[in-house]
Amino acid sequence: MERGSTPRELGPKLNRSAGDIIRFLFLQGEVVTATQSLTDDMIELFSAELGAQVRLVDPGEEKEAELQAKYFEDEEEEDEEDLRPRPPVVTVMGHVDHGKTLLLDRIRQANVVAGEAGGITQHIGAYQAEWNGHAITFIDTPGHEAFTAMRARGAQATDVVVLVVAADDGVMPQTVEAIDHAKAADVPIVVALNKIDRADADPNRVLQQLSEHGLVPEAWGGDTIVVEVSALQELGIEDLLEQIAVVAEVEELRANPEGRARGVVLEANLEPGRGPVATVIVQNGTLRVGEALVAGAAWGKVKALIDDRGDQVKEAPPSTPVQVLGFSEPPSAGDEFRVTSDQSTARTIGETREHRFRVAGHAPSPTAPGAKLEDLFEQIQRGEAATLNLVLKADVQGTLEAITESLRKLERDDVRLSFVLRGVGGITENDVQLAAASNATIIGFNVRPDRRARELAGDRDVEIRLYEVIYKLLEELEAAMVGMLAPELEEVVTGEAEVRAVFRVPRVGVVAGCYVRNGVITRGSRVRFLREGVVIWKGSIQSLRRFKDDAREVQTGFECGIGLSDFQDLKDGDIIETYDEREIPRT
Repeated sequence: MERGSTPRELGPKLNRSAGDIIRFLFLQGEVVTATQSLTDDMIELFSAELGAQVRLVDPGEEKEAELQAKYFEDEEEEDEEDLRPRPPVVTVMGHVDHGKTLLLDRIRQANVVAGEAGGITQHIGAYQAEWNGHAITFIDTPGHEAFTAMRARGAQATDVVVLVVAADDGVMPQTVEAIDHAKAADVPIVVALNKIDRADADPNRVLQQLSEHGLVPEAWGGDTIVVEVSALQELGIEDLLEQIAVVAEVEELRANPEGRARGVVLEANLEPGRGPVATVIVQNGTLRVGEALVAGAAWGKVKALIDDRGDQVKEAPPSTPVQVLGFSEPPSAGDEFRVTSDQSTARTIGETREHRFRVAGHAPSPTAPGAKLEDLFEQIQRGEAATLNLVLKADVQGTLEAITESLRKLERDDVRLSFVLRGVGGITENDVQLAAASNATIIGFNVRPDRRARELAGDRDVEIRLYEVIYKLLEELEAAMVGMLAPELEEVVTGEAEVRAVFRVPRVGVVAGCYVRNGVITRGSRVRFLREGVVIWKGSIQSLRRFKDDAREVQTGFECGIGLSDFQDLKDGDIIETYDEREIPRT
């Protein structure tokens, strides 16, 4: 029986009517209706009365088992002779700022750290590296504690965990968390002792701390491989790769490259011009362009596969990370993806699951009357329990999930959080209307509202708060809950220009021919570059011209040429938004 079944659903399975169940529970002191969900205890109590044995399952578990049996049962068993060696999937874990991304950076010789907000990895990145002719797939998981869910998912998709610990810092809370995730996933751990070149590095102290958590180094008679490295000085990288290869060889990692592909979704988001994009790792079979696939409630046909270097590929064999274009919607991070026989089958499975999720109450729950963020403390001081309604928008699915989990931890007895809407992509007019109707605050993470949404928010008195680093988001919301918000900097959007043409000028670079849609564009202004509401670059205006003359500012309705500092990826239709910041004291 599914948990939460009603008397009307439970009765026929036990050869009784809904009335029999209602009568029995009434005599036990419980008043229920025919369409009311029953607790586990109520179902078990009535079953015991009849002498029936009932196994309780989560809503949809039975239907999911039926779907798997109907469409995928014949694919579960693999013949031994079909299995071939596959590259190991290595997850890099550890505490924030211990050098995980820089270490990966050195391994693949590409600069990833520079693109991270505040130097913190906020998404899962998957890359493939070569060592002595062997491919090794790396997953970089974020180190901030908010991303526990993402790290846990990384551990489930992995064969080997590389635990990065800074020799000058030692074992920290997220290091312990990473060890727990790796042990729960039952995968071997290789410790990379980073920053060994630092003057205050103390390897023995770190090894002692690791031993206390069950990771006894080989040098001390244990079975944990420890490699001393310095990502900054590029020391010990070859040794680390060699040890990973040795561990992978011992594990005898194999998969069937011929069967229908299946694997796990690491990340998913909506990208301007490309639609839903999912980062997946193929665990079995080979994923090819043109195949139909399904992941959770999302289904579609593979329009394109893009590898970790940004090149299009025709197929992805086992252990290969690729971006998949062609899903109907962004799948949830952590979903299993499967290739199906045709697109109609994928659609049937996806729509069946979507219907089930909706019926099972996965849709947003009704929201209570909410307080605005600035009124929250006042309401708490009056002794009232406050509900903070939030519309949460983020750039990618995994980040959205991680922020939701972190915010839930901030809840207290006198402050409840209610998510009116959670989604990926830019902040739209619909989001503002929903926030206005439910008295909610809009939280945007790495996304921006468009001009119409911003104007509507001003008219409807809807507060939009935008963040790029998760620390600040959590600190500010927690501070609001205890009434300790410091004076803040208010951001004022001063102008908005639309890119109408792109010119490449020798010795200058790329210049955007723009039409000023709103406000005033001023030379030297701070600027944000938006593509369909998503921030893709921040910097400043280097040069501003009207025809051939330099201009200090250009007003609404005029055309101008804009040169941006170190950004060349301009396209027609992009928006250049200029802004200033001014401090406003809190009352």
